[in-house]
Amino acid sequence: MNSRFKVVITDHRFPNIDSERQVLSEVGAEVIVSEAKNDEELIELVKDADGILNARLKINPKVIESMERCKVMVRYGIGVDTIDIESATKKGIMVCNVPDYCIDEVANHALALILCLGRKIMLSSRQVLAGEWSIASLKPLKRFTEQTIGIVGFGRIGRNLANKAKHLGFKIIAFDPYVGENILVDDVQMVSLEKLIRESDYISLHAPLVSENKGMIGKKQLDIMKKDAYLINVSRGPLIDELALIEALENKKIAGAGLDVLVDEPPHRDNPLLKLDNVLITPHSAWYSDEAIAELQLKAAKTVAAVLSGDIPNSVLNKEVIK
Repeated sequence: MNSRFKVVITDHRFPNIDSERQVLSEVGAEVIVSEAKNDEELIELVKDADGILNARLKINPKVIESMERCKVMVRYGIGVDTIDIESATKKGIMVCNVPDYCIDEVANHALALILCLGRKIMLSSRQVLAGEWSIASLKPLKRFTEQTIGIVGFGRIGRNLANKAKHLGFKIIAFDPYVGENILVDDVQMVSLEKLIRESDYISLHAPLVSENKGMIGKKQLDIMKKDAYLINVSRGPLIDELALIEALENKKIAGAGLDVLVDEPPHRDNPLLKLDNVLITPHSAWYSDEAIAELQLKAAKTVAAVLSGDIPNSVLNKEVIK
């Protein structure tokens, strides 16, 4: 039987795509996994596609312009910086994400980085392995109930982190340009970005990567951080000016950093961040759990299926296309 629709998965790293095939077969869609090695090969594959599922491959304006039938592009994830939304909007293509998966995982990962840095776990472990049994080099070490976490981006993940951290006794403040300042949200005081940077012992980034906030933490912001403060990033690498961060860390302008994301991933082996003992780096794994992967695949496929069935999902990011 001929399929009514064609859905292309541009790239993925999942063990299988059984859930996508199952969900999309129910609306008469054939799923094709791209093996394209360049734009030209990808264009040939997607030009007659009705839907696109995308992970890390950049979908540029040239590729989008070639799409003749596409109704929807869904990113496997929360951020959609791999898709040129402006070009998709001009073509009348809905761009969607999966905004409600891995919330708990990312918040937990941010909190784990905060706790490891705050208790100097990595330094302690290295000393014991080196034969040193002493707390001398760990001083000073502050009680968490005397410290403040500043959360930049107070969406689902930021609020989840706030709720967890409050139970450990941390004071929480937050900044979000879409929420406002000088108000309480979920019993958290919303403040300006500058106030948050000046007052926080830990700054945790949970903002999406858009043109307005690329490099939002740069030299100016690092210079006004407390010298014993830590910077946490589990969102997107380019939110931070990496060269400015390296300079701040090397010169002990701040205490350290916990990074799950970098500007270049994987990092070049000569990246100075890899050589600093006051930095914790994980391989963009904050989102990961077995359950989160299954949830992501299922929800992304259901979003494509909904559009092909004539429905409008809640996760449409360029709502002007609907109008």
